[in-house]
Amino acid sequence: MRPQVTTALAPSSTLSAADRCDRCGAQAYVRVTLTSGGELLFCAHHGREHSEKLRNIAITIHDETGRLDAEPASVSSTEDER
Repeated sequence: MRPQVTTALAPSSTLSAADRCDRCGAQAYVRVTLTSGGELLFCAHHGREHSEKLRNIAITIHDETGRLDAEPASVSSTEDER
């Protein structure tokens, strides 16, 4: 059975800067819900590195790595003048 992979950002499940990778402590962008009921968090690097193994043991994989490609907010002219 393949896990459900989501990329939608539901308000209650969005990962924040406080969510840390269980492998290295970097900001987490991937949340994996295991068939055993547990949950793992991974940074983009470790999420990709372990993706095949995780697919075999996951119920869902919530992937927010697309946020890393988002354009940064523009800086206002008053901030440029500082």
